Amino acid sequence: MWLPDVSLRAVRPVVALMLASLTAACFQPLYGERTVTGGSALRDSLAAVDVAQIEAPKGTPMSRIAVETRNELVFDMTGGSGSAPPTHRLVVRLIRTGQTIIIDPITLRTEFENFGLDAYFTMTEIASGKTVVNGSTATRVTYNAPGQEQRFARARALRDAENRAAKMLADQIRSRLASYFVAGT
Repeated sequence: MWLPDVSLRAVRPVVALMLASLTAACFQPLYGERTVTGGSALRDSLAAVDVAQIEAPKGTPMSRIAVETRNELVFDMTGGSGSAPPTHRLVVRLIRTGQTIIIDPITLRTEFENFGLDAYFTMTEIASGKTVVNGSTATRVTYNAPGQEQRFARARALRDAENRAAKMLADQIRSRLASYFVAGT
């Protein structure tokens, strides 16, 4: 059989366009208003997650960090609006770590420190009591620890590092839960 002489340069873009059109329906924006099948948006699913109080000893710096982390999670899930009737429950456990990074060789005082938070979280479906997401995440934040003469600046730097770590953990947990609601895994 005889084929017409068609330039290969003209065929390649057409084939690429056909392949692209076939796979276009496979992708869904994570934060779109509606799913491809017409279901509820991701923000509706995230707003229906009840974030439990994070356990921490009362009156300790860890209790403030636990409240900050929970507040960040609730705001990230609801976007500042009211939450929907809960369909899932999220339980988070935090572990605090710290490490000295740089020491001044002359005075032997700490100059930079790492503040770390490790979070272990479990999301269960309220209706069935089945655990649907189980995971962990960690964050490390470096901050400047001025010398002993500036103890208030050091305390403020630590508090800012704790707040940044809480925000980063909340973002990481929300992203993991978003992937569960979109992909189901």
